[in-house]
Amino acid sequence: MPAQKIETGHTDTVHDVCMDYYGKRVASASSDSTIKIIGVTNNSTSQHLTTLTGHNGPVWQVAWAHPKFGSLLASCSYDATIILWKETNPNEWTQVHTFTDHKSSVNSIAWAPHELGLCLACGSSDGNITVHTARSDGGWDTTRIDQAHPVGVTSVSWAPSMAPGALVGSGSFEPVQKLASGGCDNTVKVWKLSNGGWRMDCFPALQMHTDWVRGVAWAPNLGLPKSTIASCSEDGTVVIWTVGKEGDNWNGKVLFDFKVPVWRVTWSLTGNLLAVAAGDNNVTMWKEAVDGEWQQVTTVD
Repeated sequence: MPAQKIETGHTDTVHDVCMDYYGKRVASASSDSTIKIIGVTNNSTSQHLTTLTGHNGPVWQVAWAHPKFGSLLASCSYDATIILWKETNPNEWTQVHTFTDHKSSVNSIAWAPHELGLCLACGSSDGNITVHTARSDGGWDTTRIDQAHPVGVTSVSWAPSMAPGALVGSGSFEPVQKLASGGCDNTVKVWKLSNGGWRMDCFPALQMHTDWVRGVAWAPNLGLPKSTIASCSEDGTVVIWTVGKEGDNWNGKVLFDFKVPVWRVTWSLTGNLLAVAAGDNNVTMWKEAVDGEWQQVTTVD
């Protein structure tokens, strides 16, 4: 599939782009304080659908909720807020909720696997993570991880809802509620929800980076017998963390040293390809070979 260039219409740096569940629309977040929604088609054309305004600072990330919850988009900003936007009519969007729990920039947001309900994790420069869960009456419950990374949280990512090794279609399973986070303390941490509160699920914190962790991404496992997290850092490295069964220790392995800051890591839907966005303006794709070594398979210009 040839690369498709999309004119966003933003007037400042674009920090994030997120494709909806069906691959028909892209939401983009920018330092111009707006979110743009763009329709994309298979014949390499794109169409500006709408501009969402409501933040009072750079917008760092956008995230589409699963379509079973309707057409819903979340955004987070330097202005310390998270806004939920709902499409009430085609291309007509309304602000339906604003979360104001954080004291400084909200740097990362992630929707939980849809099996866990409508649930949004948010990481902030104030060091805290908040998890907002929708109630049936339209309100929201909030749980917190206070001082998750005291000098600032840069990234949050949910674990798959199915535990490693759980067979697809094997009947009922207890969904897993776990989060990975990265921060300005150079560490990656794993959190587990138990008895209504979040507890650290890795001891000690995962530390192989020597500078701020900029991104964490928990890989889909599709019933595989291990959990995998990718992390990237301003130190130029990407680390692949793996663990077998519950209670084992995580093992870290450097995928590659890019020699420039690495801003984002993203897994394919099947979890077998890792995209890496680095400070040299290149996006590279990586795949794990049979021998466990990681190989670069392509570069996106």
